[in-house]
Amino acid sequence: MRVSLFALLILSSPAVYSADSIYSVHCPVSCPENPAGNNLVFGHLYALSNNSNTKMADWVAYEVDVANFGESPGRDWASDPFLSPDVTLEENDYKDASKEPLDADRGHQAPLASFAGSRYWYELNYLSNITPQDKDLNQGAWKNLENAERDAVSYRNTLFVVTGPLYEKPMPKMPAADEAHAVPSAYYKIVYDKSGNAAAFYMEQSTPRQTNYCSKTVQITELQSKLNYKLPTLKSSTAILKRLGCST
Repeated sequence: MRVSLFALLILSSPAVYSADSIYSVHCPVSCPENPAGNNLVFGHLYALSNNSNTKMADWVAYEVDVANFGESPGRDWASDPFLSPDVTLEENDYKDASKEPLDADRGHQAPLASFAGSRYWYELNYLSNITPQDKDLNQGAWKNLENAERDAVSYRNTLFVVTGPLYEKPMPKMPAADEAHAVPSAYYKIVYDKSGNAAAFYMEQSTPRQTNYCSKTVQITELQSKLNYKLPTLKSSTAILKRLGCST
C-alpha cells in the first residue's frame, strides 16, 4: 500500500492509520477499508483509494458543506500529481468515450459542483476522481442525487458521502485508452451524518435519465455484499432519506 505524502503535509486533512481503521475529516465515522495494493490519497477536499488494476478509485469520501459551494469554475482536467502515471488513466484515454458503445461522460466521483467555491476546486478535476459514467446516469438520477445532497445541508449541518464504482458485469472498454483498465457497470453512494445515520443508493450504468434516485435505495448490508472491501459502520436512517427528499 502506498499512502500519498500529501496526507502528511495537509494540516487541514489529518488522518490516522491502523490495521483496522482509517480516520479523516473526509470520513469521520471512519473511511472504508483500503484494499491491498491500493494507493490512499488525502487531498484538501476528498480522500480516495486508487486501484491500479482498474485505474479508477475504488472509493471516494467527502463532506458536503455550504462553505464550499459557489459558481462552477469549469473543467480543467489534470493528472493526479500524487499518483504515479501508471496507476490512473490520462486525459487522452477518454477520447471518444462519449461515443457508442459507451456514451460516457467524464463523471466526477466527488462532484465539482459541491466544491466550486473552494480555492482547491481544481483537485476535483484530477483524473483519479473521474470515471467513464453513462451520460443518462451522470446527467440524470446521479446528478439529481448530488443536487439533493447540497439541498440537504446548511451552516454547521453538513453531510458526508462515500461513493464508488462496481464491476459486476463486462463493459465495453474506452476506445482510445492505451493501457489496461476496467469500466464500471454500476455505482453506489452512501450519504450519512456524523452519528453514522445513513442512506445508501445503487445505480447501474444503464439507469434511464428520468429515473428518480429515491427509487434506487439499497440496504447497506446488501451493498456491502457487493464490495470486496469493508465499509464504515453505518446504520440505515429514514431521517437521512427525508433530508434527501425521499419519502419513506
